[in-house]
Amino acid sequence: MNHTARIALVGDRSDAVRSHARIPGLLKALRVRDGLDLDAYWIPTEDADQGMGGFDAVWVLPGSPYRSEAGVLAAIRAVREGGIPFLGTCGGFQHALLEFARNVCGMTYAGHAENDPETADEDAVVVPLACSLVGHEGTVKVTPGSRAAHLLGADRTQARYHCNYGPNPHRLDVLREHGLAFTGTDESGDIRIAELPAHPFFLATLFQPELDGDGTRAHPLITGLATAAVDHARTR
Repeated sequence: MNHTARIALVGDRSDAVRSHARIPGLLKALRVRDGLDLDAYWIPTEDADQGMGGFDAVWVLPGSPYRSEAGVLAAIRAVREGGIPFLGTCGGFQHALLEFARNVCGMTYAGHAENDPETADEDAVVVPLACSLVGHEGTVKVTPGSRAAHLLGADRTQARYHCNYGPNPHRLDVLREHGLAFTGTDESGDIRIAELPAHPFFLATLFQPELDGDGTRAHPLITGLATAAVDHARTR
């Protein structure tokens, strides 16, 4: 029996954001090529604190700075604590780290330098990249045995970026100590993928897998989210 899964697309929808424009084609590809039917709802960030319990998956999309940081963080916390499949790409990756730092690691004043440039150095979890990744493409190496490696079926993937901010390398150990795993790096060793091994499906990438290829086939990480969403729908 096929199940239609409800997925929340959290972000401030804009035709100017290329990843947003890719979504309809990817949803069609998932349905036609993979037999995974997703009923998608765009959720503006101002409304994302209303609860995610009615959804089978949540994807926090690029487009930061978001109109509501609080809304995005509330949505991420809800799915992390509720065991709902989650994917965060670009800004979604950055805010997944921020939410984890504040609500799991106890870093009350953890900040994102793009959202709050006055964030003290010792509190900044997301900081400006030494070199902008806007328009950059590169290879990401993944950790054997990780969820990302399992979904990819390979030890690396090509990645497309459109960002100027990334994780503060001086705060990574604290996040690791509390259970967040960093399972993908670029060729310089900089973090590009994070996941929660104890969660049913919690994955975040600094790159944008939705920009992979020509948009007629979903990247394996996106297919993984869709599969997890359909599995969740079967038990709802």
